[in-house]
Amino acid sequence: MTSYRTTLAGAAIVAAATLMAAGCGSSSGSGSTAAQTGAGATTSAGSSSGSTTPQVLAPDAGTAGTGDIPDNQVFLTFHSHPGFSMRYPEGWAQRGTGSDVLFQDKNNLVHVTIRTGPPPTPASVTAELAASSARMILVATPAVPVIINGHPAVKVTYRTVSAPNPVTGKQVTLIVDRYELGQAGKVATVDLGVPTGVDNRDAYLMMIESFRWS
Repeated sequence: MTSYRTTLAGAAIVAAATLMAAGCGSSSGSGSTAAQTGAGATTSAGSSSGSTTPQVLAPDAGTAGTGDIPDNQVFLTFHSHPGFSMRYPEGWAQRGTGSDVLFQDKNNLVHVTIRTGPPPTPASVTAELAASSARMILVATPAVPVIINGHPAVKVTYRTVSAPNPVTGKQVTLIVDRYELGQAGKVATVDLGVPTGVDNRDAYLMMIESFRWS
């Protein structure tokens, strides 16, 4: 993951421009309440099976430091019924099942939600991010079309910050690659987040490429 300078407001402008271009024919965590639960998604696990806007990841300033996923890491395959399968690192904590699952190792976070909806586009993904209820989105790159496992998807990158640590006052910045994939009236949102200074690029690329609809 790299450094990004485009502001979220700029991303919203990109979304608007994308919509205008389309009009011109151009091509180019567990629980039951929607609240932040420490490190992890701001929406609770098990709450995203409908058509609601996916929420962003949020780090936890009270969590111990996070390291890179080691090269010899063992990966397992998670199977959701109904929904999807995807590889994840052995030993990571899992919260949620079915259409809303979070995998976590300290502030290494991977959140997958499934909802109903039309196929995602760069404009729709950017608009969703701009409409997120999270209070601390810092920056975002423009959403772009990508190919994941031979199928079209959309990718955008954003940053969030934690609340200040109650003892040190320090905050943790999380860099998140979001992928959205659509099939047969369903949309998967996959957020893969790391704190600044952590490099999980290869492992996260392998994980998103392992995503399969079921």
